[in-house]
Amino acid sequence: MAEVASPEPSPRCNLLPERRFVELKAVLAERLAQVAASIQPETFASLLDPLMRQLIQQAMTDAGAHEGTLWLAEATGQYLVPAYNTGPNAAKMVGKFRQPLKEGLICMVFATEQPFVENAVYQNTQQSKLLDNFLHAQTCALLAVPFYFLKNCRGVLSCVQLRSPDSAQPEPAGFSPVHLAAVQRAANVLTRLLEYRLLSSTVDWAAD
Repeated sequence: MAEVASPEPSPRCNLLPERRFVELKAVLAERLAQVAASIQPETFASLLDPLMRQLIQQAMTDAGAHEGTLWLAEATGQYLVPAYNTGPNAAKMVGKFRQPLKEGLICMVFATEQPFVENAVYQNTQQSKLLDNFLHAQTCALLAVPFYFLKNCRGVLSCVQLRSPDSAQPEPAGFSPVHLAAVQRAANVLTRLLEYRLLSSTVDWAAD
């Protein structure tokens, strides 16, 4: 039997830290920690450029979600607050509704840093009804993943399928592992885009 030649390794681009920048690493880390602390749910949306917004919306479309929400922990550490929402109630809930960190599945995802998917989620006794009551809606299916930036979990990206309370309509199709993968991918890309923006603003550098 003829031997199969092993493929040659692909050329690699080896980038090493600039020594002059290494000396400033501690200063940069301190400044970025201050930047992270300054970002609040009420002002977060101002950091999202059109590409980031399109990324979130596409993830919701790929998952078959009716809407998506990016939740952030607020300054006191007692609540998760909607910082961005793709649905018709965005103006009503973003920066205004507060979900206590001690209750609900969204907060469980934040605390455990583990993704969560459940259909017929209204049957789960751990699901908080606060937002459903606030919006006069019923969440049928929920998908949520932890959201990171600047080295820490700082919120949750979630999406839902909804219907009106006491509706006679059939339940939506629900979410699958494929949908979970799509939302996780979007959250990871959003993290990188956001960190690029924060870092480039901090060092006063931007691509032409």
